[in-house]
Amino acid sequence: MSRLEPGDVLARRYLLLDPLARGGMSVIWRAFDQSLHRMIAVKVLTASLHAGGGERVSARSEARAAARFIHPDSIDIYDYGETVTTNGGVAAYVVMPLLDGTPLAERIEQGPLPWTEAAAIALRLARVLMAGHARGLVHRDVTAENVLLTADGPKLLDFGIAAWAGDPDDERGTPPYVAPERLLGAPTHPAVDVYALGVLLHTMLTGRTPYPETTWEEIEAARRTYPPPRVAGVPYAVASLCQRCLADRPDRRPTAAEIVSALTSALGAASLARHVRRGLTVAGSAAVALSALLWFQQTGLQPHPPEPTPTPEVSVKTSPTTRLIESSPATAISIEQAVDGFNTVLEARTPCGATDADVVLDLKQVLRGAVGPHGPSVARTDSLRRKLSDRFGEGRLAPACLSELQARLDDIDAALDRD
Repeated sequence: MSRLEPGDVLARRYLLLDPLARGGMSVIWRAFDQSLHRMIAVKVLTASLHAGGGERVSARSEARAAARFIHPDSIDIYDYGETVTTNGGVAAYVVMPLLDGTPLAERIEQGPLPWTEAAAIALRLARVLMAGHARGLVHRDVTAENVLLTADGPKLLDFGIAAWAGDPDDERGTPPYVAPERLLGAPTHPAVDVYALGVLLHTMLTGRTPYPETTWEEIEAARRTYPPPRVAGVPYAVASLCQRCLADRPDRRPTAAEIVSALTSALGAASLARHVRRGLTVAGSAAVALSALLWFQQTGLQPHPPEPTPTPEVSVKTSPTTRLIESSPATAISIEQAVDGFNTVLEARTPCGATDADVVLDLKQVLRGAVGPHGPSVARTDSLRRKLSDRFGEGRLAPACLSELQARLDDIDAALDRD
């Protein structure tokens, strides 16, 4: 097999600079597009370097299908091509944006992730898979190496080599993530992505893959007669979901949509529990203060005030256009400011950046109806709160986004009470 080297040029356009990552089916290169003068990532399909025409035709069909698949948490496809390398080999490649981020594999090398972080990453990936499966696309290589952690959240690579559901199986994939039925030559099915996501979730939670086999030969020789391993120290719903994803039979695994629903519920419950604990902490502090006040009243003693802190004199020069304000009471925000705050959070890249455009538009319209130019409705923000709950239940709002939007609704209600 001819190997590509730094300095090679694909299609007389893409200058390969250095390899960024290697997977079971491909090598990702940092490269320079000499036509458009921009940095890019080029994924070269290693199998294609020695494959026949049929293999490259399949790769071309899959890349075209993936190019029509657009999702905010999946990497775009700029170009696909096949070229003769400088060493005389034939390479099929996919051109993608070069993103700034850290491979999830590197994050896992530092140790297990907190379960909420792992579940949030798995939730984002499950949404991508759910959208791909709805179009008949199966990723086939969901691994820690194919997930990039960026400022906008996790991004799933490699939809450029996806397959259609029902296609004959091949040897593409990374062994620790390969579903058992693939060893029997079963046609491509969305359940293989679910199995791989289960392996990935288990790996994020524990720092290791659920099974020790790392090569095709070891997987083929493995004889597993026991249930999938169960992750300890995480909520039952998450541990159970991970275990079901690893089921040996495809029909016993959840769908990507069911994973989205389960993880959304688990993260929502965790967020609610944090709010409750925070409220109890505040209530507990208030109770302590109240008890102290009652004790002072009953004993007739007066609490000793703290010694005043001397304030240094400051000489301030004033002019007709400047003035010194010694103190100013906190100003409550207006309804307009509260509404602007809601819209700002909704449009921000963090935490609501992955929210679909149609959901953003829908929420803005409901908000205008609740606090429009004709004044607040009787129900105030109740309708919008129900809408947020519905979108969260559908998996179309991230838990952090939901929490921030609910906080902004509290500001709007407070402003309406003062109005």
